[in-house]
Amino acid sequence: MHVTWEQVFAWRLRRQFVTSPNDVATTEIVERLCGVQAQVTAAADLAVALRRSKPDPGALLPELVVGTLMKTWAMRGTLHVLTPGMAAAILSLIGSARTWEKPAWQRTFGASPAEVAALTDAVAQVLDGAVLSRDELVDALLANPAFHRLGAELRSGWGALLKPLAWQGALCHGPAQGNRVTFTSPAHLIDGWRGLLEPDAAAPIAITGYLGAYGPATPESFDAWLSRNSLAKTTVRRWFSELGDALTEVDIAGRRAYILTEHADELTATEPTRTSVHLLGAFDQYVLGPGTGDTELLPAEHRSRVSRAAGWISPILVVDGRIAGTWETNANDLSVTTFDGSLPPTRELKAAADHVAAAVGHTGFTVRVA
Repeated sequence: MHVTWEQVFAWRLRRQFVTSPNDVATTEIVERLCGVQAQVTAAADLAVALRRSKPDPGALLPELVVGTLMKTWAMRGTLHVLTPGMAAAILSLIGSARTWEKPAWQRTFGASPAEVAALTDAVAQVLDGAVLSRDELVDALLANPAFHRLGAELRSGWGALLKPLAWQGALCHGPAQGNRVTFTSPAHLIDGWRGLLEPDAAAPIAITGYLGAYGPATPESFDAWLSRNSLAKTTVRRWFSELGDALTEVDIAGRRAYILTEHADELTATEPTRTSVHLLGAFDQYVLGPGTGDTELLPAEHRSRVSRAAGWISPILVVDGRIAGTWETNANDLSVTTFDGSLPPTRELKAAADHVAAAVGHTGFTVRVA
């Protein structure tokens, strides 16, 4: 089965609610994307708002408060907003890598596997039926002298010692208290939470979810998205193999990858987009799903303009499915910088800028192109 990259990009844009966005529920958008990166809360909110024909700024917060969505450390160790069902699968797979048991992790963060296990048990008890700020949680843990030497790392905003606990389902973020981050247990936040799935049961959910938004893709690209390739390659390939006829292999200009069989005919029938222009926000899943290292999506010579220092992912200009530049706002201006100096179609770019304005609650931007 042969398809072109232009077909793949057009199919992904539609599947991810970028082209012809409709007003499906916020939870459906998050589910389709297999989570929305939420290191920056405003970026997560923008990612959802831009995928609706009538953007609803701030739509994530109410869902997080009532527990129809949850915020936790997930893919690649970064904060994401996920549906509970997808979280139960994804966290299981990330946790199965047991990265905190590897010598390099122990040297960097100073906790042994036994200490992480003890922290996991302690946090589960402290957060049983409770919502605590970071300081309150750490103070409760440090009441045990065994954890005293871990105090500085526990208070770190990076949350390195808390991530393994999240990957084991012991904690997640609770409703924010002003500017204060809070933590609770998934069981306290989410009605009917049943805990994490076993990895072999979780894999089909995570893989089919990923391929339904970012396919066609390889086992390697799935693991790079999930865990920065921390899982055993043989295990990931086995999970793909066990899906059997549910997957179809396709050839994209010489690159072999997998699509869900139920989407194969739809992909081959997809027409490439023409003069399609979209502005997507920082940390958008459209680039994070396949990864900034995918040179078909993002030319290698321009990767550093999107994947910036300290893990920052720039807002992107997408033209006919490929990343063609970046953008930023300043007061009433929206400034677009293209990679090759070309000018995107004016009418389409203005429409994209107007959509951004609606998504952030702005009256409208003056568009400038460099």
